[in-house]
Amino acid sequence: MTTRDPRASRLARLAGLVADETRAACLLALLDGRAWTAGELARHAGVAASTLSEHLGKLVAGGLVAEERQGRHRYVRLADARVAQLVEDLAAQVAPDGVVRPRNLRESSAGSAMARGRTCYDHLAGRLGITVTDALTARELLVQDKGFALTDAGIGWFDAVGIRLDRTSRRPLARACLDWTERRPHLAGVAGAALCRHALDAGWCVRIGSERAVKVTETGERALSELLGIEAGALR
Repeated sequence: MTTRDPRASRLARLAGLVADETRAACLLALLDGRAWTAGELARHAGVAASTLSEHLGKLVAGGLVAEERQGRHRYVRLADARVAQLVEDLAAQVAPDGVVRPRNLRESSAGSAMARGRTCYDHLAGRLGITVTDALTARELLVQDKGFALTDAGIGWFDAVGIRLDRTSRRPLARACLDWTERRPHLAGVAGAALCRHALDAGWCVRIGSERAVKVTETGERALSELLGIEAGALR
């Protein structure tokens, strides 16, 4: 008689949480790394607030979503970077060609913006993320031959730019994350998150629309050109 792997039941519960379309829509929305109110998520998912509340309860109980309250408002966000990685990896698998046909002009414009540049939880993705990753690799600041790793020169580069890397974090310093539109890995992990945060704080990038899309500013074009040799045309 074989003994069932004890992880099987936990995996089945996890799959059940993600399998519902409303809960999947919430998880994808929360990939922007920000906290959403229950009302915002309900409107995004196109369901009643009471229905959304039930789904959020299951996601919180399952450890995929964390919640916090401020006064009358209830905010939710992805529990941690591991959950974000799981959701992004699953999203990449269901869009193998990196293409989702838009139903109208608005969706087409939004899709184009997301493909050009977006946040993937807490790091840069899309063509922007790939371009930055390639530039870091070309300058031997990042190596990809045996998984992603910053070189000594790469760590020095982050220090010189003024981007603090939390070396005490349990997250890997650099990690490859498969980009679902480019079908290539972009930089994630501590370094990816720190670079994204700096890009937004320094005004290199700004968020656009209500999705995860970001746009590189003129300030960002100059900075990325000076620091990584990236031509402005590659960022537009």
